[in-house]
Amino acid sequence: MSSSKFEQIAAIIERDIESGKYPSNSKLPTHRLLAEELGTTPVTVAKAYKLLMDKGQLESFVGRGTFVCAASDLDHAIQAPPEDNNFNFSILQPCLELNVPALKSAYRQSADLITAPVIGYTEHSGHEVHRAAGAKWAAMYGLEGATSENILLTNGAQHALSLVIESLTKPGDTILVEQLTYPGITAIANMSGRKLVAVELDKDGLCPKALAQAIDDYQATMVITIPSHQNPTGISMPEYRKKEIAQVINEKQVWLVEDDIYAFLDDITTPPIANFAPDYTFHISALSKAISPAMRCGYLKAPHSQLHALNAHIRTNIWLVSPINFIAATQLIESGEAFRLASLQRETANHRQQLVRDIFPSVDCAASGYHVWLPLPAHWHPDRFALEAKSNNIIVTSGSYFCVGDAQPTHVRLSLMSIGNQARLKEGLYKIKALMDSDTSGFFPY
Repeated sequence: MSSSKFEQIAAIIERDIESGKYPSNSKLPTHRLLAEELGTTPVTVAKAYKLLMDKGQLESFVGRGTFVCAASDLDHAIQAPPEDNNFNFSILQPCLELNVPALKSAYRQSADLITAPVIGYTEHSGHEVHRAAGAKWAAMYGLEGATSENILLTNGAQHALSLVIESLTKPGDTILVEQLTYPGITAIANMSGRKLVAVELDKDGLCPKALAQAIDDYQATMVITIPSHQNPTGISMPEYRKKEIAQVINEKQVWLVEDDIYAFLDDITTPPIANFAPDYTFHISALSKAISPAMRCGYLKAPHSQLHALNAHIRTNIWLVSPINFIAATQLIESGEAFRLASLQRETANHRQQLVRDIFPSVDCAASGYHVWLPLPAHWHPDRFALEAKSNNIIVTSGSYFCVGDAQPTHVRLSLMSIGNQARLKEGLYKIKALMDSDTSGFFPY
């Protein structure tokens, strides 16, 4: 080992944590035991533990020992390391550099619209003009029947998901999700004591027959789906499939949460499921993926029967969303600038998808929207690939973080938009290809 021996040992421990050898809340070996295992000294191990404690990965208790800090899959699936030398393919966000000028302008204009009534309390989740803008945003991408009366404002799509789950289900209830799904959904379920059950996916998305059977078998109270550019598989439901899902929902009379935040990436607008099952569907849209995640502007269209309950839940927990961001969001939507930015992001995503096809010509991957669901060669396990990539300053997301139930993906997910510079993106993709093609036998064991 090199002179920075404790740093290398810390890296080994970090890999063991990420691989599951030391799961969250587990106790690590004593300094002496680990030193004997690794052929070093207890002092060196103590320095390694201290380094990982400073990074927030370990915690130590006098008389009890050293433990792995608790973490959710969401922490691993989405990483934002500060180092400039990383190629970060883990974050699904717009190419932010493209949007900065328009955002600066919108916030400058918003300052003139800040008045005492606007920044005061309001009876609903937010002001009517902001809810009307949310209806306009969602309507542009196919949603019918959205008005200022049935749109609620939320602190982004994640808040909307949490709001609906906590308002309309109770601990122990079963929620059906796609067998590969966004880790933010599993994080909410795990934290709130809801049970997730996986439903089969095919090339067109959620399978209607499997969904109907699962509703009956598990007495499910809610279904959650991502119909457009599904995270992580990239599948977009055709209209006929959305109608089939709506038919099941209408017949079984269960709640459907349609997380439709990627609808703006469709080259041809496809009506959302909510259009065909409006009495049971909660439709979520947001500006996080098209404009900026920092805006925290989510729009939730809810069935009329549930508006009072959801508004009461918002008031109890946060009273109302901050109007400051929604002033800027409304400026962007009413001026048409929001739709221009969304189109620019869609064009950029399409161009980068073509880049993937050029670099991986022989790989049959589901490339859609902002991300790629990249299959790995047989000699790579996705967790091991993600760890080796990280050691080369490449951050990818292992397919295992998206699994619900018994799904065993052999993929990693790559975000194509979080690296702003196209030349650097291309360099990172070639590094990933080289790692995929490499022989794993030469890597340091852990």
